[in-house]
Amino acid sequence: MVGLISDTHGLVRPELTAAFAGVSLILHAGDVGGAKVLGALAAIAPVRAVIGNVDDVHDPQLAREQVVTLAGITIHVSHGHELGSPTPERMLTRYRGDVLVFGHTHRAVVVRDGTRIVVNPGAAGPRRFDLQPSVARLTIAAGNPPSVDIEIISLA
Repeated sequence: MVGLISDTHGLVRPELTAAFAGVSLILHAGDVGGAKVLGALAAIAPVRAVIGNVDDVHDPQLAREQVVTLAGITIHVSHGHELGSPTPERMLTRYRGDVLVFGHTHRAVVVRDGTRIVVNPGAAGPRRFDLQPSVARLTIAAGNPPSVDIEIISLA
């Protein structure tokens, strides 16, 4: 199981520990808000993170994008701001991968397009735009082909 998180903006909610219980990896889709967030997440599971539009571009812990392959499923992570106003359709056009993860909009969404999935886990940081804070869990089940399930988890 993989934890998906974005837009923490420096806030580590106590609910994250329960939401990510049992995950083996956490993928952060940017707007992290500092090393404190990455450290707190690393206490739960290993973390791979990308840079968001409000992050320090010189932070060595943040990449422009992450590509991870787990159990035959390729996961691409970017913040989405590089597309202007990111949408699932723009992500599908721009990036390869079985699962495309982005943030930036603060709005949780899961869109399936054939065998591909686009997910925005929502924003886990301070509430903005009248949206509930959330994260997501990605589960890969063995098979030929493997199957992917995404669950959005409210932190409210």
